[in-house]
Parts: sequence; structure tokens; C-alpha cells
Amino acid sequence: MNLELQNIGHAYEDLRVLEGINLQIEEGQIVCIVGPSGCGKSTLLRLIGGLEVATEGKVLMGAEAPSESLNPLTYVFQDFALLPWRTVEENISLVLEDHPLSSSERQVIIDDVLARTNLSEFGHVFPRQLSGGMKQRVAIARALAVKPSVMLMDEPLSALDSQTRELLMEDLVALWGREKFTAVYVTHNLSEAVRLGHRIVVLSRRPGQICDVVDIDTPLDRRDSADPKLAAKVKELWQLLHDEAAAADRELADA
Repeated sequence: MNLELQNIGHAYEDLRVLEGINLQIEEGQIVCIVGPSGCGKSTLLRLIGGLEVATEGKVLMGAEAPSESLNPLTYVFQDFALLPWRTVEENISLVLEDHPLSSSERQVIIDDVLARTNLSEFGHVFPRQLSGGMKQRVAIARALAVKPSVMLMDEPLSALDSQTRELLMEDLVALWGREKFTAVYVTHNLSEAVRLGHRIVVLSRRPGQICDVVDIDTPLDRRDSADPKLAAKVKELWQLLHDEAAAADRELADA
């Protein structure tokens, strides 16, 4: 399912957060959104997901979600958002319980997403028994359980250490290689954006506007952090962001 953002603007009373956002999100692409702190990245994700309504413009879905999709748009959060009193299976089951599915149908879906995220042996453990990386795998499995058309990922790896982040990026690349899912992925980490994004949308400081869109042509499964071409892309992004980030930092400090 494609998404089209038409002239999106948003304000909280007198605070203007986003302005004039026009963007096409193509099916089967991971679109990363980067920008200075406070530029409205997470707000934009909430507007796309319908958690808030934009004060200007609109978000259009290019086609109806497939009939098997239980939730066309679904989130993966930074803090995992797992219920500690539920097992891994029960956390995944949570997003299925409002749908007209039998217990056996739910179990088939749960078993499937556990297998796809390499979690089959952890279905009956509790979140407290899992590492941060494993918790995020559960959150991704839960998102996949509703067969979304678009995954909305709000800094999903930022709470993890660098080694775990690398492993999760490998998992996401492998998952995309099998399923070609569509995602809008917010991150502060430029290397992460270059590793995972087909397109990288660069926002200015508040009010966030699109100041550039950088395409990454190297196939996801052939990207290597040591590749000088990809390193050059990270440098290009930083050059685009440097002055905006510095100005945003001063504005936040002044506030």
C-alpha cells in the first residue's frame, strides 16, 4: 500500500511543529526520516498512523489494504511496549484478541511470526527474562502478527547497545528480503538510516520541512558499514543536517 502526504502541517497551539510536508511512500520501501531534535519526526509518524490529526493537509492511502491485513498501519516503539505479566506469546496475542479469530487461528499466526523472527523457543517466557534485543524482536513479531501494510517504526533500535543494534539491523534486512514490507522509520542515527533506508527524508529544524530526500541505490543485503560509498552517504547526510542540528540545539537550550 502506498501512502501520500499532501502539504502536511501541524501545530500545538502557538508552537508550529511541521510545515508543508509532501511525500510519497512507495510500497515495499523503507523510508527513513532523520532530522534535528525537536523537528517533528515522531509527530509526523503519529500523523501518518492516525494517532493525531494534522492541522493542515492530509495523509492518503494509495490503495485498500489487502484483505488479510488485520491492521493496515501498525507501530513498533522505542521502549518495546511489552506487558510484563504476559509471556511472549501472550504479548503477541494481545493485538489479535479484538479480531474475530478462533484460538487456533490466533495460535497459527503467533507460531508463524515467532518463526519469522527466530523466537520460536521463547514463546512461553516473560519479558523480564529477555535481553533488550530480544524484547524488540518480540515487538516486531507483534507488529507482523496483524499483517500490516505499513509498519511505523519510532526509533526502534535507539535503546539498544551498538552490537545488539547491528544484529537487529541484520534481522530487519533479512526480514525485508523475504517479505518486502513497507515501513516509515524514524531515527537519529544516520548510519542506521543509510543501512536500512531505500530513501532518507531529511527534515529541517522546527517547524520541520523536507530539505532533501536522499536515495540509497545499493541493495539492502549488500550494504556494509565499511563500504566507502555508504560512508560517503552518511557524510552527505551530516553535511545536510549539521547547521540545522546546531541551530536546533541552541533553540532547545534557549527554551
